[in-house]
Amino acid sequence: MKLYDFDGMFDKRLSEYISKNVGKYKEEEWEDMIPEMYAKFGNTVLKSLGTSPNGYYAAMSPEELVKCLRAHVKNGVPVSEFLCKAIEARPGCEGMLLPLLENGEEGLKQYVVNILGSSPAAIPVYMRMIEREEDEDFKNQCVDFIKENADLVKEQALENYKNGVEKPLMLEILSKVKERDGRVYDILLAEFLSGEDVPMHAGYLASYGDERALPYLLEKIDEEGISYIEYQELKYAIEALGGEYTKQRDFSGDEYYDLIHSHSVSSADIFSVFEEGAEGSGKAN
Repeated sequence: MKLYDFDGMFDKRLSEYISKNVGKYKEEEWEDMIPEMYAKFGNTVLKSLGTSPNGYYAAMSPEELVKCLRAHVKNGVPVSEFLCKAIEARPGCEGMLLPLLENGEEGLKQYVVNILGSSPAAIPVYMRMIEREEDEDFKNQCVDFIKENADLVKEQALENYKNGVEKPLMLEILSKVKERDGRVYDILLAEFLSGEDVPMHAGYLASYGDERALPYLLEKIDEEGISYIEYQELKYAIEALGGEYTKQRDFSGDEYYDLIHSHSVSSADIFSVFEEGAEGSGKAN
């Protein structure tokens, strides 16, 4: 099996095309054009190959496609989107990809996760992986896919939460469970009532969507000592659950309230401002 760097081939052609058309298109136009050009390249017959990139992979069996992916990663040959999409679309590949998630082959799991996405068959495997995975970004990616099918692992998430296994991530997963379950509601409410990270836990209640949480949210938002960020997230959660809070509040002197009004920062951007500050110094500046 010969490995082809189709992305490298495309980049070379793109570079030549851009050089011949300098100043012809604006940056935004290039951003729109390049994906279209890449897709067109996938169906372009290459003389050296006798077929197109898509045609090359279409001729492979499921076993050959997965073997090709592993060979690309092992040999450091860039993996093209054409190969990933061919694997994703081919029946029979999924069952061969699942074992690769946990076999420890260097650099392979990221491609496999991207291909499998939120496939129901992959969700239990992701749950096992986040319990022992050290890469936080990878764990969060797995959680994002798990949340799309959270009901499939509800019992495991409840058990993990009970045993203190990745509790913050389990809360995030449980907040996306669609089936009404008193155990899930009680956990999300208890975390909210703990008073820790009010915006996040209010968001989880909003995401879960149980209207029984409304009185607790309304009681919290009426407290005098809450911050503007807490107020904003509580108000959102209340409205998401069908409630309403119309009392006028004065947050003059609140760091983030003043930031919005003094620098014309939109309320929609305040949370990103907060996160950037927290990431940089442990607290917002």
